[in-house]
Amino acid sequence: MTKPGQDDRGAGDWVTYTPASALRRPWGLVRAMVEDLGRSRGLAWRLLVRDLSSQYRRSLLGVFWAFIPPMVTALGLTLAKNSQVLNIGETDIPYPAYVMFSMALWQTFVEATNRPMQSVIEAKPMLAKINFPREALILAGLGQVCFNFAVKLILILGLFWWFDISASGRAVLAVVPLIHLILLGTGVGLLLTPIGALYEDVSRGLTLIMAVWLLLTPVIFPTPTTGLFATLVRLNPVTPLLVTVRELTIAPGIVSSPLGFGWASGLALGLVLVGWLVYRITMPFVIERMSA
Repeated sequence: MTKPGQDDRGAGDWVTYTPASALRRPWGLVRAMVEDLGRSRGLAWRLLVRDLSSQYRRSLLGVFWAFIPPMVTALGLTLAKNSQVLNIGETDIPYPAYVMFSMALWQTFVEATNRPMQSVIEAKPMLAKINFPREALILAGLGQVCFNFAVKLILILGLFWWFDISASGRAVLAVVPLIHLILLGTGVGLLLTPIGALYEDVSRGLTLIMAVWLLLTPVIFPTPTTGLFATLVRLNPVTPLLVTVRELTIAPGIVSSPLGFGWASGLALGLVLVGWLVYRITMPFVIERMSA
């Protein structure tokens, strides 16, 4: 059937619908995905500006919300550590700085995981009425995550100054594992978006999963070295990425587990590509269900 608009590529005035799956033409699908990614940049920028403006216009404290959670967490855990309620162990830098730095990185991963699903849900009215490259939502979401981390970077720089922490000469390289950490979260988020956009249970369940995931990540404790728990922490793909960011930032800037960083980075890139493919193929059906 031929109708104006409403194809999954957003290209051309007329579209021919066929029962054949897009996966039967893999090269055509890949080409369409890349083309739409390029076409979506302008719209993604406008969506990003709109979302950031809305995010901070509706908040009295604005950007300070990027600082408050890690600061409150660090305060509570430091009090518990000093009173010997928790036996956390020794960290390479003062514990309050360790927790706030690590929490800023963890929050960035959580935001990257939640953002694709939230972007689709928030854009539901627009998706139902307007045909546009849906990659714009993902690019805008990534831009929002990066902007929020840039705000958190002010806190990190303040920590280094307040606690007199020496930065590594290789600190600029920390952007590489940071990007992979964001991509890992985005890949997980893309895989969950099709079902998460239809059922609220997914976002609620993800909140619980993230709480458990945090306990398996060396955010509030140093990386363990022995025992079953240490093995679970090492198998957690967030661990080598987050730890590498921390190690490259703080002097002497030596990466303790380059092999772990390698496999976690590969997993992050693979998840993004698979998640993007799943997102691309399923979005027409998701939009149809959302509009019903």
